[in-house]
Amino acid sequence: MTYRRWFVVGAAFAVIGALVAAFAVFYGNFSPRGYVEDKYTRAASRDIGGAAVAYTSTRPPSQVAKEVTDAWQPADQYVDGSGVYLRYDDDSVVILPIAAGSVILLERMSSAYPRYHSTVGSHWGWGRGSTVRGGGPGSGK
Repeated sequence: MTYRRWFVVGAAFAVIGALVAAFAVFYGNFSPRGYVEDKYTRAASRDIGGAAVAYTSTRPPSQVAKEVTDAWQPADQYVDGSGVYLRYDDDSVVILPIAAGSVILLERMSSAYPRYHSTVGSHWGWGRGSTVRGGGPGSGK
C-alpha cells in the first residue's frame, strides 16, 4: 500500500512538471526581457554598443509601453517627449520614437541608469523592489 501511495504522488509531480514545461514552451519567457524578445523584431543595427540590445515595432512608443507594462509592471517609469523609460529590478526597457514606429532598447540597469540618468534623473527611484542600498550613516547597510 505504501508503494502505491508513492507512485501516485510521483505521477502527480510528473504531470505538474509536464504542464509547467508545456506552459513555458508555449507562452515564452517569464520576464520583461523575454516578453520584448518574443514580441518585437530584432534590430541589431540599432544596438548601442554591447550593452543595449534593440528591437523595433511599427507602433508608437505609447502603445508599445502599454503592451509591455500590461504584461510586466515596472518598478518605475518615466515618460517625456523623448520616449518611455521603464525600470525593472535588473533590466530597463527604453522605448524611443523612430520614423516607422518605435525602437525598444533592452539593457541591464547597471549600464542603463548611467546612460539615461540625465533624462530620468530621480524619476527612476531605487526604492521599490531594488536591492541597491545607499551609502552613509543610517542608510540601512
